[in-house]
Amino acid sequence: MIARYTLPEMGRIWTEQARYEAWLKVELAACRAWHKLGRIPADALKEIEQKAAFEVSRVEEIENQTKHDVIAFLTNVNEHVGPAGRFIHMGLTSSDVLDTAYALLLKDSAELILAALDRMLNALKKRAFEHKRTIMIGRSHGIHAEPVTFGLKLAGFYAEFLRDKTRIINAKKAVCRGKISGAVGTYAHLPPVLEEMVMAELGLDPAPASTQVVARDGYAEWFCTLAILGGSIERLAVELRHLQRTEVLEAEEAFTAGQKGSSAMPHKRNPISSENLTGQARLLRAYALAALENMPLWHERDISHSSVERTIGPDADIIAHYSLHRLAGIMENLVVYPENMLRNLNLTCGLIHSQRVMLALTEKGMSREDAYRLVQKNAMATWQEGGNFQERLCQEPEVRAALGGEPQKALDAMCDPFSHLANLDYVFAKVFGDQDKE
Repeated sequence: MIARYTLPEMGRIWTEQARYEAWLKVELAACRAWHKLGRIPADALKEIEQKAAFEVSRVEEIENQTKHDVIAFLTNVNEHVGPAGRFIHMGLTSSDVLDTAYALLLKDSAELILAALDRMLNALKKRAFEHKRTIMIGRSHGIHAEPVTFGLKLAGFYAEFLRDKTRIINAKKAVCRGKISGAVGTYAHLPPVLEEMVMAELGLDPAPASTQVVARDGYAEWFCTLAILGGSIERLAVELRHLQRTEVLEAEEAFTAGQKGSSAMPHKRNPISSENLTGQARLLRAYALAALENMPLWHERDISHSSVERTIGPDADIIAHYSLHRLAGIMENLVVYPENMLRNLNLTCGLIHSQRVMLALTEKGMSREDAYRLVQKNAMATWQEGGNFQERLCQEPEVRAALGGEPQKALDAMCDPFSHLANLDYVFAKVFGDQDKE
């Protein structure tokens, strides 16, 4: 399912071809640094740069014998380079290449995820302003609470995804670290300046102190951040799933020509994309746990982390990227039903204004306990017997006495749903900035 929707540029990052290309990029950067430090002759460097190459199939063939991926890779590269190949990997250990190259792959993935986040943010902002004053009921526990607007709801999601963007940017910094410090991080066979030169060329930061590997806390931060992003994606997906329920039907995923909802029931229009995204978020959380468990390695390193990262690296980054684009597509094409929102708003015959009435009674001098008792009594009667909440209140002697001369007029003002939204502009200004206008 994921492969079907993966955008080509993200899928390309996590191929075997791209992985070995990243390894070769690290090795060549190290050769260039050694040349500047006088250890590799100019003619040897030229030969390395011109001839260095590999074939995935050949690397795999050699690895079947050596049982060591980096040695297999270097053997294949040296088959192309010839005698000058003796300078490749000089003073390095496998993890110098693996961890630094992995950082390059995560860096490229982060840039694509940030671009997908921008698409998501643009979609949310556009629809939020489009429906800034599209009134609907707000719900707590799934039960009608007080009026909101669909635009206000989306503004909240926009603010959350904006925080996700900040988290992704910070987590990207955490994983954009490499090392060229040798077998146990002591620089015993290469100078520290070589590491600085390689990282500068690759656009990475050198790890402040490494063992044989870069410490895994940065990777844990990255995958946990993707899990948080998945939580934001799922929160919006679950919201849309609820809004599409038949008895609610305030918004629904676009249903395209020729689409089918059920093999048995031709009438079905299901929120399949939102349900898919809910499932993908579960995987992102699982990968975060795996990344956390990768942090404690034995002494200077073991390789218990390696097989985990080969799985969660491509899977988590592809899923996050895919999920953002799929959710952005849902929002760009979401079908909204303002008339159903208004219908549902009025289902409880005015009960949603109970707090406003209670507060008004307290402002008139009634104790909060008495105001709550009166309002709840009439609310429960409306739940159980039907009728109109506002009319019941107007017939309540204590309410009439508290509100004074024109209780009906006062209640009409309290029960205007738009009276709940006086600070809508304030929230939009906080979320989108004062410069953003409708």
